[in-house]
Amino acid sequence: MPKKHLGYLVLLLALCCFSSCFQIVEEINLADNGSGTVNLTVNLSASKTKVASIMLLDSVNGYKVPSKQTIQKEMDEVVAYLKNSHGISNVKKKIDFENYIASISFAFENVSNINNINQHVLKKLKVNAINNSSYTYSTTTHIFQRNYTHTKEAITQYNKLKPEVKNVFKEATYTSIYRFEKPIINYTNPLAKVSKTKKAILLNTGILGLINGKTNLTNKIILSP
Repeated sequence: MPKKHLGYLVLLLALCCFSSCFQIVEEINLADNGSGTVNLTVNLSASKTKVASIMLLDSVNGYKVPSKQTIQKEMDEVVAYLKNSHGISNVKKKIDFENYIASISFAFENVSNINNINQHVLKKLKVNAINNSSYTYSTTTHIFQRNYTHTKEAITQYNKLKPEVKNVFKEATYTSIYRFEKPIINYTNPLAKVSKTKKAILLNTGILGLINGKTNLTNKIILSP
């Protein structure tokens, strides 16, 4: 997913292509029984003045600028898709056109329910996914795992962009935050950082690294029995 991108999921505003700085945040809160919630956010607030100006235009650098109505419609379609997805419930969306922050949240019965959600959501929004991720959690071993595979299509699509659009991704970031009910005792991704409570783990990286395949999001997280 998410994310679904939930890394993330992923997610979600065509305006990202015109903003000088944006952030994608994937949050997963996992209960001991394998159920949980996901929150996927696209944050353009650092460039809100520029984005507000762009929203007044019809196009930028040859790319059509989506209207607020179009963005709302696309988000509504994503919500409708998620509501019809197996094991997914309590789907909500929020769009802040003052700070240009969009988010989608939902609950899942089992972490496996969010597998491929990110890819499907991005496809609905006509955005090519930059990775394939799957999630597993064992209530017996208390191991949560994200398996991540880079897709060559990401760099192919990136290379087709105009130079001024490619520059957008230099400062763009992706952040995943996973929260658990039990403390984390071990994890495998060296880019990740565990909170002081040991019940949350964060990974922050540049989106460009995900596009070119230099960053791997795979992580095996072992929780206390």
